[in-house]
Amino acid sequence: MTDGTAFPALLEPGERAAYGRRARQRVSRSYHGWFEADAARPDPVAVLERQSALRLPELVPLRYGRMLESPFRFYRGAAALMAADLGAAAHTGLTVQLCGDAHLLNFRLLASPERRLVFDINDFDETLAGPFEWDVKRLAASFAIAGRANSFSLKEQNGVVRACVRSYRRRMRSFAGMPTLDVWYAQDDADRVRELLVPALTRAAEARAARAAARARTRTHLQAFAKLTRVTAEGRRIAPDPPLITPLRELLPDADAAGQEKELRALLENYARSLSSERRRLLRRYRLVDVARKVVGVGSVGTRCWILLLLGRDDGDPLLLQAKEAQESVLTPHTGGAPWDNQGCRVVSGQRLIQTTSDIFLGWNRAVGLDGRTRDFYVRQLRDWKGIARPDTMDPRFMALFGQLCGASLARAHARSGDPIALAAYLGGSDRFDRALAEFAQAYADRNERDFRALERAAREGRITAATA
Repeated sequence: MTDGTAFPALLEPGERAAYGRRARQRVSRSYHGWFEADAARPDPVAVLERQSALRLPELVPLRYGRMLESPFRFYRGAAALMAADLGAAAHTGLTVQLCGDAHLLNFRLLASPERRLVFDINDFDETLAGPFEWDVKRLAASFAIAGRANSFSLKEQNGVVRACVRSYRRRMRSFAGMPTLDVWYAQDDADRVRELLVPALTRAAEARAARAAARARTRTHLQAFAKLTRVTAEGRRIAPDPPLITPLRELLPDADAAGQEKELRALLENYARSLSSERRRLLRRYRLVDVARKVVGVGSVGTRCWILLLLGRDDGDPLLLQAKEAQESVLTPHTGGAPWDNQGCRVVSGQRLIQTTSDIFLGWNRAVGLDGRTRDFYVRQLRDWKGIARPDTMDPRFMALFGQLCGASLARAHARSGDPIALAAYLGGSDRFDRALAEFAQAYADRNERDFRALERAAREGRITAATA
């Protein structure tokens, strides 16, 4: 596997297109419809247990509990399993910067630094350079699994997946004809989202999208501040909500808490060096007043994640940062790429390459915990105009529209980091790739359900402990 600079960018467009078409000789488009677990595939529960061994042991049961809620929740936490499955199969060699965990709930509304609402990818914990189809396959399978959860018919599930993949393919073809800077500057703001969906966007769907945008604009850092903090004798502090949110002062004895806070202050100071000079200056206008551990997501449960409450002018001028542990990407064993010295830097570098609207406080650092172990972190604002999809409320038509948005957004991410001309040439103008991915999504949804049942069995037999909160 090569890194994201491997595409023949300096060749003429015709040569780049030929490069993409030649990739069909390695892996045909129809081949992508096939999936069969490798004979040497590891026990899925064992893979999850190996991940859990690197996490906070008291939170691991919560991770399993969340994964056992449904096959879709399981899929969200099982990126390592799919990475192994994809890594064992033949691939195109058409390299992009992968999201690494491109399921449908990792696409959402966000605030750009210019305070515009945009649609983009929002999770980069597993980002790494790799074959473009790995992201497309993970996204396609997520729609099949979500469709099954909503009791869609097989025809409806396939229709949703094909709408998503068709949108990816067609937009990549559009990028192939654009100047390089136009591809880099492309951004899916509210107006562009409407263009992508017309004429499929009905009045009802447009009204629903408008409501989602309005809700996203209410999810500001001030709303998070009001929800997550309370007034104490010492001033504003983070409110406990164990085990989901546990202030440092309640998590550790006084002496240990003081030591951990010292490390976090050092993390904050050193993290600032990864920001541009004007953003470092902005950060210096805030002071750290409180820290708490936070449980996040499904797949990330058990990793070390801190909320940092900073205040500026007064108690009504907050900045909430999230410092999240960055472990090795689940893709690393399957790509053969050079290792990263800092996993936080990997996450941030990948995000800046893929995403057009990165948070102004996005950065990374390394810190030493009380156990003496060095860990990598990346830092970003806790919440800023985020709108999250609710697939359980979607009918087939609306999920297909959402799939189109996700497919188009993923194509934009891949076009920034890979070669859109080569990718478009490989995909072609027919629906062969779309149909193949619909077949793959069904086969992988079956595999996901078997892995889900394996985790259920492990919980019944006492091999693992699951908890809810």
